[in-house]
Formats: sequence, C-alpha cells, structure tokens
Amino acid sequence: MAPSKKPYGSWPSTISAELITRAAPSLNFVQSYGDALYWVEGRPWESGRSVIMRRDGSGHISDLLPAPFSHYSKVHEYGGMAYALDDGNLYFVNAADQRLYQLPLDNKSTPQAITDEGPWRFADLIVDSQNQRLIAVCEESSDQREPENYLAAISLNSEHPIVEKLVSGADFYAYPRLSPDQNKLCWIEWNHPNMPWDATQLWQATIANGELTEKTLVAGADNSSAIFQPHWSPDSTLYYVSDKNNWWNIYRLENGTAIPVLEMEAEFATPLWQLGMTTFDFIDANTIACVWTDSGLWHSGFINITAGALTIADHQYSSLQAVACHQGSVYMVAGAAALANQIVGIDGSTQVTSVYAPSTLDVDQANIAQPESIWFPSGNNQQVHAFYYPPTSAQWVGQDNEQPLVIAMCHGGPTGATSSALNLKIQYWTNRGFAVVDINYRGSTGFGRTYRKALAGAWGIADVEDTQSAIRYLAEQQKIDPERCLIRGGSAGGYTVLSALTFTDTFKAGASLYGIGDLETLATDTHKFESRYLDSLIGPYPERRDVYLGRSPIHHAEGLNCPVIFLQGLEDKVVPPNQAEMMVKLLEDKGIQVAYVAFPDEGHGFRKADNIIRAMESELAFYQDVFNLVGNK
Repeated sequence: MAPSKKPYGSWPSTISAELITRAAPSLNFVQSYGDALYWVEGRPWESGRSVIMRRDGSGHISDLLPAPFSHYSKVHEYGGMAYALDDGNLYFVNAADQRLYQLPLDNKSTPQAITDEGPWRFADLIVDSQNQRLIAVCEESSDQREPENYLAAISLNSEHPIVEKLVSGADFYAYPRLSPDQNKLCWIEWNHPNMPWDATQLWQATIANGELTEKTLVAGADNSSAIFQPHWSPDSTLYYVSDKNNWWNIYRLENGTAIPVLEMEAEFATPLWQLGMTTFDFIDANTIACVWTDSGLWHSGFINITAGALTIADHQYSSLQAVACHQGSVYMVAGAAALANQIVGIDGSTQVTSVYAPSTLDVDQANIAQPESIWFPSGNNQQVHAFYYPPTSAQWVGQDNEQPLVIAMCHGGPTGATSSALNLKIQYWTNRGFAVVDINYRGSTGFGRTYRKALAGAWGIADVEDTQSAIRYLAEQQKIDPERCLIRGGSAGGYTVLSALTFTDTFKAGASLYGIGDLETLATDTHKFESRYLDSLIGPYPERRDVYLGRSPIHHAEGLNCPVIFLQGLEDKVVPPNQAEMMVKLLEDKGIQVAYVAFPDEGHGFRKADNIIRAMESELAFYQDVFNLVGNK
C-alpha cells in the first residue's frame, strides 16, 4: 500500500517513549574470566538497575545480581567498570551505598559487603590474587577539601578490610593493571587542568611483598599526549594507546621506547568519560583484537604484531565497544543503524556470532531511518562531520512541496562523539516526520587530536557555528525546511543549544536536557573531575572571567527570543538544577514560551523508565504546541 500524505512532524508512530525504555537494554564492560564471559546490562524498566550477566562454559546465560543490588560507581560522577572476578567470587560496587561487595559464584547467596560505610567510591577494580586483595581507583570525599583520588588496596583476608593508599599524589588515576606474572602494576594518572583526553602519564612499578617499588614514568612525560588503556600482553609486554602522532594508535614499550604497532589515520580509543573502557585485547602474544573508528564509523579486526598487518572483519556492525578476548575469539558490544546493541563474538577467521541479543524491538525496518554520513564546510572551511537521518515511515510521507522540520542534535561532552548505532531516541523523531542531523562538531573525538583540540578556547563559538553550517548545508541540499529548525542536546550539548538559541537566529525552538546556561557557575560549582575542564575550552578562571560572562547565555537573555523546554534532574551534581531554573525564570519574565520538567530522583542523565517516558513525551508535546503540529505521541 502506498504511503499516505501527512504534514511532517505529525505522523502517528508506534515507536513510543515506553517502547524505547523496554526494547533495548544498554550493554557494556565485557570481561573474560576462566571459561565464562561477563558483561553489564542496564535496565531502565527496573528503575535503571544495572546487573552483571554471565555466559558460562556451556553457553548458559544468567543474571548474577539479586535485586535490589545494582552495579554502578560514582567515581568522577560518571563511574565506569566496577566489577572484578577471581576463581570463586564476583566483586562489585553497589549503586545504593557505593560499597564493595563479594558474591560467591557457586551458590545463590546474598552479596556481602567487604568495605564499611564511608567516604569512598570505587571503580576500575582488579584482583591481586598473589597478595589477596583488590586494587581499585578510589575517590575519597571530604568536607574540608575536594575529593582525593588514588589507587587503593583492599585486603580480602580481613574481616573489616581497610582501604589503603597504594599510589597517590596525582589528581586522577585510571587503569590499574597487573602483568600476567603478577610482578608489575601499571596505571595512568593526570593532573588539573588536564582532562584524560588532553594529557596523561603512564607509570609502572614492581610489586615486592605487596609494596610498590621502582615506580617509573614510562610514557607521557612531556604532557603532550593522551594515553588510553594500558594493557599487558601474555608475555608481559606493556601496550597502550596514544595520540602522540595526532591519531589514537596502539604502541608497545621496548626497552623504554614507544614502538607503534600499526600506524593508521584512525582512532583506537574513545574519551575516558567512564573508567575501564576497552578497545583492544590479546588473542595471544602476537595477535591483538581491536576496534577503531574512522569517519564516525567503527570497525574491528586483528593485528599480527610481528608483521604489522591488519585483518579487517567484514560485518554489518558500525558501533563497537567493550572489547574482551575469550578462548581464541574477541567479544564486544556491537550495534548498527537498524540493529540494537548485542554481544557478538568474532573468531580468528573473522566469523561473527551473536552471543546475546536482548532487544525485544519489533519494528518494521521500513520505519527505521538509515543515517547518511555527511561532511560539510564550516568555519575557515573546516570540514565537519554529521549523520543525517531523513523522516522515515512505512505509512506516511510529507505533503507536496513541503520540506521536513529538522532537529539538530548536539552530543554531550563536549569531548565525545555521536554514534551510528540504532538509537530509538532518534527514530522516535524520524518516524514522526522530523529530519535529524546528529553533529560531530569540532571538538568531537574520532577524527584525530587536531580536530579534537579545535574547540580549545572556542566552546560556544565553533560548536555553534557548526550547527548553523549543518543547517545551511542541508537547506542547500533541499533536505530540510530552514524556517523550521529545532536544536536539542544534553549537558554540554545543552550549552551548545542555549548558545545557538541566544546568539544566533538559525533555530526556532530548542530543548536543553540538564544543559549549561552559566559557565561561571559551572566553573565554581561542579564536581572535581570537570572542575578545570573549562580552562581549555574557555580559559582559566577567574583570570578570563570576562570570557565566561560573554559566552554564558544566561547573561545575554535579551538574545533568547524563542521557545525552550528544559529537562533537569534535581540530583544532578555535574550541572546543578539552578542552571536550568535561572534560565526558565528569565524566559518567563520575558513572556516567552518555556517549559520546565524536573525529575527529583534523577542525576546527570535520566536512567528510570518512567522519567525517560515523561521527558520524551513532554518534549514532543512542546514541539507540537510550538509548531502547531497534530499527531500522536
């Protein structure tokens, strides 16, 4: 049956907000131990609970954590991998109290806390079996000073284990990793004002009687490169990813010298927003299984170290993360434009097997918009990347001589990147007749260090210019209606939204999800991890307070003359609620249409199904009202 004509933005859709929360749980942090494979699954329908899953040697898949236990760390507020294994036990950080728990794997017993209640948060756990202890990144809070970060040792032999400092002195730590012979420990560290994608240092030390000796800085001494995921090979050679030559490539240490394993204009890393992220692992001492991103799309393959040769795996997936090798194959979280994330395995002959596909999505493929990878010119003729999604429906098309409304999406970070994986929060819009352009504005990762650093000192300028350039490009291609442009984004993306709405007239309405309106407040009232982030993006504070004021939308409300909806978690420690509330009041005082939807039980980002549904339906209703659209929610 031929599709019927109906105005763009008003198409009825079966891709509901409720479907989004239950159709595809999040998957991350794959690990291999013994004959089993493990990963973390996030479940919005269980109030955002994250469970640890196991696939045992016989292929049986089970959920290891009894409710209400949930895997979640608050280190850096963004957490990361927070579980580890030994021969008989699972150790994990519990979301509710941030304590470490032990769960025997051979029975159905209740997890038992192994750390006392206290000021500690833990992440990036490993088991030091030789010394019967856990080693973890620890963040210790204090009423008198900012939190202290260090590498901690927690004994597994004591009835009340003490949290002992193993390595301290730097502002931040990540990736404590033991060599296969258990005789060496490596880690990365960095100091303010750097973020982990600016400059980090790689250290190693010898372990003698449980103590660290011969601590040695082995890479990153000049503070001009960002090191990611140090990893010991089976023969105890230290490998890591570095962007010393612009691209995040894999290196190994030989007699103190960094040797590139394979040089490519591609990125084998992502920004370290969450601890424990992995992009490569070892099949054996001469074979690395890896994933990398090139022009916004992810690929996977195997590197023969001796030959320096890459074998590329041919498959349908374009979004890949959380790599772990297991029994001669590599496993990872994989997705694509029309495929929800799943756990897949790839063997040495590059055969792909789906191991775990929990998505219950039952949507006609004709209702799924396929992303088009586009490049367009922006400031100084800089080529900028984005994914364009056309309005897509099996039942509906736009009216004659009508171009679709467009939503420009701004990812968070701003040091981050958008993905081509199936995102039902995009399909929610495209299946209703909106076009979407998901922009990797300057400063995004995946395009080399130079592209990433292009936002230095230019946040609020270059990213905003790129959103305008995307709209201009798509209008020239006659793919959108330039008079009906919306912009939405969360966190740092929310700042780009508010800046674009305040300082330009390209967009007619917008949505700020836990976004930033006052840069000065952000610089003085945020958590430790990001407390100096703006030094590079804006300038040092308070020395360049003038720039902070000049680029803060809240101080230029006279320029904000279009409708905005604000969605905000009241427990947000990254972007405090007063940011949104001040902007709402300014718009109310000006008599401009504004909506404020607050979530008392959410932090930075929405994890609970009811809240996700309310947020999406509120945003849709707001757009329908602004543009006088008629259609289903």
